[in-house]
Amino acid sequence: MRITSFRIRAAALALGAVTATATWVAPAVAQVARPTLVYELPGSNVFPEGVATRGRSYYVTSTSTGAVFKGDVTRPNREAQVFLPGGADGRSTAIGIKATPDRLLVAGGDTGTLFVYNRRTGELVRRYSNGVAAGGTFLNDVALDPAGNAYVTDSLRPVFYKVPARGLRRSAAGIAPLRVLRSFEGTAFEYEDGFNANGIAITRDGRYALIIQSNTGELFRVGLHNRSVTEVEVRGATLTNGDGLLLQNRQLYVVRNANEVIVKVALNDSFSAGRAAGRRMNPTFMFPTTTAASRGRLLVVNSQFDAPTDPVEPFTVSSIPRF
Repeated sequence: MRITSFRIRAAALALGAVTATATWVAPAVAQVARPTLVYELPGSNVFPEGVATRGRSYYVTSTSTGAVFKGDVTRPNREAQVFLPGGADGRSTAIGIKATPDRLLVAGGDTGTLFVYNRRTGELVRRYSNGVAAGGTFLNDVALDPAGNAYVTDSLRPVFYKVPARGLRRSAAGIAPLRVLRSFEGTAFEYEDGFNANGIAITRDGRYALIIQSNTGELFRVGLHNRSVTEVEVRGATLTNGDGLLLQNRQLYVVRNANEVIVKVALNDSFSAGRAAGRRMNPTFMFPTTTAASRGRLLVVNSQFDAPTDPVEPFTVSSIPRF
C-alpha cells in the first residue's frame, strides 16, 4: 500500500474539506464472524493508499493529491478532516504513512521525499530527499523500530533508507539527505521490472526488517545491524502483488492488492521462514493496498487503482475483525 492513480495502476498491473461516514455492511461470507465496518471518504479521485493509526486516530493518504485525511475510529459518523492539504510542502502525492506519539511520517513516492510533520499541529518539521528525479525513484512504505528510527522502501531503486530517531525529533528548515542504509545489489533481493520493494515491517526486537517484493511475491529479511539480506521461505502461500505489511508478534499480514486478499503468515522465531496461517477476502475490498491494526480489527485501504477512470465513489477504508 501511486505517483498518480493512473501511473500507479499501470505499474501495478505491469507485474502507501473531506468528511467521513460509516455504514455497517453485513458479511457475505462465513469467514467474517463479525460485521465489517466501512469508513467512507467522500470526494472525487481520492485514490487512497496508506493508513496509520495512533490511539483513536487513523490517517489515510491520497495518491492523487498528496492529502492526508484524519478520522476517529471510535466515532464512525464523525466528519473526518483534511489534516494535511494536498500539494502543500511539495507533497504532490502521498503513499506510505506512519504515526508516532508526536510525528507523522509520509513517503512521497516519485518526489523522492520523506515528509515529517508534527502529528498534533500538522506543521512540517523536516524533509528528507534522496535527490533522485521523478521516474527513477519511488518512496513507498515507512516503518519504525522500537528506538524510533525510520526505514523507507524504494520500489524502483534497489536500496533501503534509514532516518535516525534523533533527526525525526528535531525541527529543521531545508531538505536533509535521505541516506541509504543498504544496497540490495549483489544480494538475494534482485530487482526486476515493475514495483519491487513495497511493504515493510520491523520485528519487535528491532533486529530485522521484513520487506515484500510485489512483482515476484518474495519476502525478505534484512538485518538492521549486520545488513544481512535473506529470503524468507514461506510455505503454503502465494504473495505475488504483496503490498502493505502488518507484523503482530510473529504473525505477518500481507495485503495482496490485485488479488483482493489478506494472507496471514506464521513466522518462526528467527523470522527466516513461515507458513500460511489464514487468509481473508471481503466483499468490500477494492484493490486493497495496506492495513493497520486498531482495537482488535484491521483497517484496510481500498485504493481502486484498477479503476482509474471510473472508480466507485466514495472511496473507503474497510474495518474487519483481526484473524
